[in-house]
Amino acid sequence: MLNFAMETARDAGHILLEKFGGTLKVSKKGDINLVTEADLASEAFIIEKINTHFPRHSVLAEESGASVQSGDIEWKWIIDPLDGTTNYAHGYPCFCVTLAIEHKGELVIGVTYDPTRDEMFAAEKHHGASLNSKPVKVSSTEALSESMLVTGFPYDLSRKRILADTFESFLFKSRAVRRDGSAAIDLAYVACGRFDGFWEEGLNPWDVAAGVLMINEAGGRASSYSGDDVDIYKPPFCASNGLIHAEMLGILQTV
Repeated sequence: MLNFAMETARDAGHILLEKFGGTLKVSKKGDINLVTEADLASEAFIIEKINTHFPRHSVLAEESGASVQSGDIEWKWIIDPLDGTTNYAHGYPCFCVTLAIEHKGELVIGVTYDPTRDEMFAAEKHHGASLNSKPVKVSSTEALSESMLVTGFPYDLSRKRILADTFESFLFKSRAVRRDGSAAIDLAYVACGRFDGFWEEGLNPWDVAAGVLMINEAGGRASSYSGDDVDIYKPPFCASNGLIHAEMLGILQTV
C-alpha cells in the first residue's frame, strides 16, 4: 500500500507540475484561501485511483470533504492534493501532494511528494521514514538557540497579536525562523533534519497527517501545545527533533 501511495502522489504531482506557471482558474474558499483548477484535477485523479484499487476505503480530502464507501471503513485516506496553493497560484515553487492512511484511527502510511525537486518523503508505521527511498532521521540539534525553525500563519488571523508575539519569541530565541507556505513540506523537512522544529495553528488533518507519522518514524516528536500526544483533528501542533521540544512548548505555553 505504501508503494501505491507513493506512485499516486508522484502522478498527482506531475499533474500539478504540468499546470504550474501557466494561466490558472483561481477561486476563493474564503477571504484569502485559494483553490485552483490544479487542486481539483489532482484531487479528482487521486480519489479515482483510490476508488478503483480500494473501493471499500473511506476518503477525507481537502476540496471534496469526507466520503465513506460501503464496506471496510476502518481504512481512511487523508488527502491534500495541493498543499501550498497560494505559493502555486503565484508561481512560487514550494508546494506538494500529501497523502496519509489511517487504519482503525491510527496513522500507518504517510507520503509527501514535492514535484519541483522530485523529492518523495515517505513513512510507514514501525518501518521508519525515508527521502527518495533512503532512510532519514531528525536533526541532533540540542538547543533552541542553535535551531532553525519553521512555521506558518492561519487564514483566520483573529489571534494575530498572539501569533505575532509567539513568532517574535521564537525569532529571538532560535538561530532562524522560516515561513515557506506548505505545512506538509515543513513537517517533512523536520523529519529529514533540515528544520529542527515546527509550530502552527489553524491546520487541518490533511495538512499534517503524513508529516506527523514521518516525524515519529524519524525519531522526533509531535504534540499539542500542552504536550499531549498529537491529534491531527485538533490543532494547534508542535513538532521537533524531540531534543528541543520542551523549550518550544515552554514558549508556546507562556506567550
